[in-house]
Amino acid sequence: MAPEQVEDARVTVVVASRNRRDELLQTLGRHRARVILVDNGSTDGTVDAVRRTHPHVEVVELGRNLGAAARTLGVRRATTPYVAFADDDSWWAPGSLHAAADALAAAPEVGLVAVDVLVGPAQRLDPFCEELARSPLPRDSTAPPGTRVLGFMACAAMVRRDAFLRAGGFDDVVRFPGEEERLAWDLTAQGSPLLYVPGPAVHHHPSPRRHGPAARHRAVTRSRVLTGVMRLPWRHALARTVAALRAGTPARRGVLDAARDMPAALRERRVVAPHVLADLELLDLTRT
Repeated sequence: MAPEQVEDARVTVVVASRNRRDELLQTLGRHRARVILVDNGSTDGTVDAVRRTHPHVEVVELGRNLGAAARTLGVRRATTPYVAFADDDSWWAPGSLHAAADALAAAPEVGLVAVDVLVGPAQRLDPFCEELARSPLPRDSTAPPGTRVLGFMACAAMVRRDAFLRAGGFDDVVRFPGEEERLAWDLTAQGSPLLYVPGPAVHHHPSPRRHGPAARHRAVTRSRVLTGVMRLPWRHALARTVAALRAGTPARRGVLDAARDMPAALRERRVVAPHVLADLELLDLTRT
């Protein structure tokens, strides 16, 4: 993004990608901010193509696939107080980076702002946004507008950089997908709650290279089981695992996938604070 096109100097956009050169070349130029691309070991010429066609983008070559943890490396390189995330098949709508940054500036205790996701050319509101809007979590009535939540979509979130890094960022145990859950809990635990603010939006045109429903269900189950082991009391972590084992073949395969990374999850185990657990039980997220 050329300097004269920057929408808000308070914001950096961090994009993590792997082997989606064509989608990335279409979306990178739409971000009206400084952009850091962290490449997860692409083998399709992504790095050279981006450097040739988008010279203002800072490219970080990892040479291997770290999944969502690549975003954390991008945040560390950022120098702005706020960092927005985008996928290689998504981009922030004009004015939305500025609006999300204003929401963070108005609420210094908030660690992350989640915004609307408009899917495809029809710009259909993602159902997950409607779920966020229904969140029953209590919050200070004097705080700026927004709904306190305990989840978000990474491609439509802006974080307060120091709060994100203090919470550990995205980890290399869960990797991707489902990387948001543990971070949401840890931000809340440290007193940096999450807000859903409707209005600002991210456009998401899902890549045809994305996994199908069964494969995604398997991968998300793996993440949820590992997150439960890392942060939930044992009875809740076990309940999550049992529920997954009863949820069909893709979920059962996800549990088996999680077993391979269980030693790493156990090394990172730290049970959430009581107030976070109370939020989780209110949302019924300890078992499902």
